[in-house]
Amino acid sequence: MDLLPEANATTICVALAAIGLAKPVYLGVKQTVIFLSSLSTSKKHHRIGKYNDLQADDSAEGRDADYTTLVDSYYDLATEFYEWGWGTSFHFATRFRDETFRQSILRHEYYLAGKLGVNKGAKILDCGCGVGGPARNIHRFTSADVTALTLNQFQVDRGNALCKKEGCSDMVRLVQGDFMKLPFPDNHFDAVFAIESTCHAPVRTGVYKEILRVLKPGGTFACYEWCLTDKYDKENAIHRKVKKDIEVGDGLPDMCHTSVCTKALEDSGFTIVEARDVALDTGVQIDQGEPWYMPLMPSWSPLAWPRFQFNPVMYRLMPLILAFFEMIRLVPKGTKDTQIMLQAGGIGCAQGGHLGVFTPMWLMVGRKEAN
Repeated sequence: MDLLPEANATTICVALAAIGLAKPVYLGVKQTVIFLSSLSTSKKHHRIGKYNDLQADDSAEGRDADYTTLVDSYYDLATEFYEWGWGTSFHFATRFRDETFRQSILRHEYYLAGKLGVNKGAKILDCGCGVGGPARNIHRFTSADVTALTLNQFQVDRGNALCKKEGCSDMVRLVQGDFMKLPFPDNHFDAVFAIESTCHAPVRTGVYKEILRVLKPGGTFACYEWCLTDKYDKENAIHRKVKKDIEVGDGLPDMCHTSVCTKALEDSGFTIVEARDVALDTGVQIDQGEPWYMPLMPSWSPLAWPRFQFNPVMYRLMPLILAFFEMIRLVPKGTKDTQIMLQAGGIGCAQGGHLGVFTPMWLMVGRKEAN
């Protein structure tokens, strides 16, 4: 008889655990079904061959010369995977103590938005917007009117559909364009921001000068840049491999040092207000939280996504699963190779963060002087 209360307690604990797991499992399955449905009608994954040919060029100059094809091909391939595994904000963030992943992403965006110093109704440009997650979030945070630009037409269509779905299409719109040749008049925007996007530019001064041109006098540009740090050693073979894996897995022509980006911003005509590595910030909330690269570190928990796919078993199993899906035509040919490419890029980012040779959050704030 004494066993009955214990058995009931065990049953209750199991039931509570099942209830707690039901929602994340349901959401994960739902998102995966949407992802596979989208892939099944995709016509883009044949571009993996062209993309790999471009990245196989050992010359950074060769990749720079054809950067529009490189970047456009990359986001044709990567966008659906990004949204499935990460959400609609395609960037990293340090995770503070007691924060959820989603909360850390929003805080990272709001912190940057706070640097812009804009009022309600201000006209803002998101320069390299993905599917517009940050653009929509920063609009809600600032009540500003946001134009978001991306090179990739698929992202424009997907992002505008999400704007309509979220009821903000009157204040946030995505447009297709090249940020090396911004399709806007001079002195047009009150502020400009870029989150981990201008790293795709073949020449940093080229995109920064365009941003300066469309920014109103007295306006602010704030960005997070992908950069190599002082710890990077070009003579170190491991460091060079990390750099190459990040470039291939993330559609970059070439990565440069933090000092190169800062000098390029200044040479473009901006007054530097701030330049520092946010990844190096410290404090109790940060020290007891998780570094930005933790979501890319291996985990055995199926609920720790995307970390689960990086454990030794899933790392080898995922390509086999996608190859089978290709064979039965559930997903288009090229999906497996795309996943392998993105996985390698994720591992490169994680290794770069762990070694301290790479940061995705070199914060730069520049002001266009009134004269």
